[in-house]
Amino acid sequence: MELLKTNGKERPLLSVVDDDESIRESLPDLLREFGFGARAFSSAEEFLSSDCLDQTSCLILDIAMPGMSGPELHQELKRRGAEMPVIFITGQKDETIRSRVLAQGAAGFLIKPFSDTALLAAIKTALKAV
Repeated sequence: MELLKTNGKERPLLSVVDDDESIRESLPDLLREFGFGARAFSSAEEFLSSDCLDQTSCLILDIAMPGMSGPELHQELKRRGAEMPVIFITGQKDETIRSRVLAQGAAGFLIKPFSDTALLAAIKTALKAV
């Protein structure tokens, strides 16, 4: 697991990829309150071209986005050999999508709006799986 140094402390970096601006603004703040490093990206393509790809310890990823979808990004990361746990987030209550992404190796799946407690539990589970 890659660690980010902030104020002399090493913290896992969690990256958030979501086209919803409110999620990109609020979720990193919450993750920092939990004690993690956090970066937010508006698209899968933006994340793939960033310098955070090799530093990310866990990816929090929206299912439905313009351009490359969350599941498509997950598959692309696997194709590239980028091993990081992925927690999918979505506003759609679709059991088919949930079952499919979990079967493809997702570490978690949360339906928006989700509680801080549920998110933290999913992150802890995902990071233990590394």
